[in-house]
Formats: sequence, C-alpha cells, structure tokens
Amino acid sequence: MPQVENTLFVCSIEELSEGECASVSNNDKAYFVIHKNGDYFAYMNRCPHLGTHLEFQENKFLTLDQSLIQCAMHGALFEIDTGFCISGPCSGQSLVPVACEIRGEELFLIT
Repeated sequence: MPQVENTLFVCSIEELSEGECASVSNNDKAYFVIHKNGDYFAYMNRCPHLGTHLEFQENKFLTLDQSLIQCAMHGALFEIDTGFCISGPCSGQSLVPVACEIRGEELFLIT
C-alpha cells in the first residue's frame, strides 16, 4: 500500500525572515524550519542524543552567530544544511530531515 503524503502548514514565507526559525507540531511530532541563505531546511525537533526538543526558547534553535543549530540540553552542534552533528554527545549522528515546499506564498512540511 503506498504511503499517503501529509502536508503541514508552517507559515507564510513573509513571516520567516532570513536567519529565523519556526517550529510547528502535528499530533505527537514536532518540527522546525530554518530560513538560511535563501533556502529552507526542516528537521524533526528531536535531538538524537536523548530525544529532547532542541530549542532554548520558542523558535530559538541557532547559535548566537546563527551558523549552527544548537541543542539546549547538552550543547550539541549541528550543521544547518545537513543536520549532521559536529560536536557534542551525539557527534556523528544527524537530525531527521523533513521535506519542505513553498506553495504560492506559504511554507509547508511534507510529512
């Protein structure tokens, strides 16, 4: 049986400025999107180390210089474009990527 594609509305693209993040949840799953260098990168909001959410505060997932994703629990650092952990207790592991798509002026996740 083919898998059914689900879409999840995140926000209008006007609402997510360069260098900003947006989080969204659906049922028991949480996700976040980063707008960086004109692209959108989306991941499940789950650290591979302990399964905790990554953000420090609502929609705050990045280091101060906005160059990496940082886990609030243990400080693990992940590349924005790949989700690969380059430092911390889950080094060598990766965040789970989620496909995203712009439809008109709106951003959706494909789950």
